[in-house]
Amino acid sequence: MDNKQMLASLATEQVNAQSARLDELSALEIVTLMNTLDADVLKAVNAALPKIAEAIDGIVERMKRGGRLIYMGAGTSGRLGVLDASECPPTFGVSSELVQGIIAGGDGALRHAVEGAEDDKELGKNDLIARNVGEKDIVVGISASGYAPYCVGALEYANSVGALTVAMSCNCGANTSKVANIAIEAPTGPETLSGSTRLKAGTATKLMLNMLSTATMVKMGKVYRNLMVDVRATNVKLKDRSIRITMNATGLERSAAEELYQAAGGSIKAAIVMHETGVDCETAEKLLTEQDGYVRKAIKAAGGKNE
Repeated sequence: MDNKQMLASLATEQVNAQSARLDELSALEIVTLMNTLDADVLKAVNAALPKIAEAIDGIVERMKRGGRLIYMGAGTSGRLGVLDASECPPTFGVSSELVQGIIAGGDGALRHAVEGAEDDKELGKNDLIARNVGEKDIVVGISASGYAPYCVGALEYANSVGALTVAMSCNCGANTSKVANIAIEAPTGPETLSGSTRLKAGTATKLMLNMLSTATMVKMGKVYRNLMVDVRATNVKLKDRSIRITMNATGLERSAAEELYQAAGGSIKAAIVMHETGVDCETAEKLLTEQDGYVRKAIKAAGGKNE
């Protein structure tokens, strides 16, 4: 089967019989139909959960050894990878190097399509070479169709240097799946607007990326209970959020929580450890360092409450 035949056979490229009269519908009928068809997304992602979890375990293992999580994709898939990566530093307080998003054609392709970039296997390889990808790293090739030669080239190169490779697609038996250590496939079927994979496939991809990054950061100690305790207070909103997180974690009223937060040098984690164990800021930071930043472990090590 040549490329044209293969592309024509993809479920994401088929015409959706349920939306065949899309151009005749009212605005309310269009959005109602889209909402109905979006139910396919949750079913597809649900079926992929075991593979998503497997990928998370692999990402955490490599990251604990100093590895980076690198998303690769073209078009909508690439943009979604860049979006997820860019949200990690403010949400989890990590370096922008830890989770990276690369879009075929460079950052300019975030706003304007770069024709042909998706079809360039060497470009995928070279983009990873430029970032010195090695065996500690994780490369996730994101392609709704599972076809993108850009992602195939990137995954093949990542395999050659011993990196963990993950393919994320919205079709079964994808090309990218064949060259990855872990294949995440969430077949979302024909789109409401035929071939427009920014719709159901894009939604599924966003959901799966949310899971990859969030669960990874939970397992890396960036979360206590369900609170983002490593958030960076880089603006007024985030400083207010940091104080509210401290309130939620400690049960203190706002004024007391703000005082504790300030005494902890603006570290939510240290503030929680101080409150739960009665230690000073320096000791709290030492406990957190010894426990690799895990708040619950630091509290337990100091003989504090063990929930």
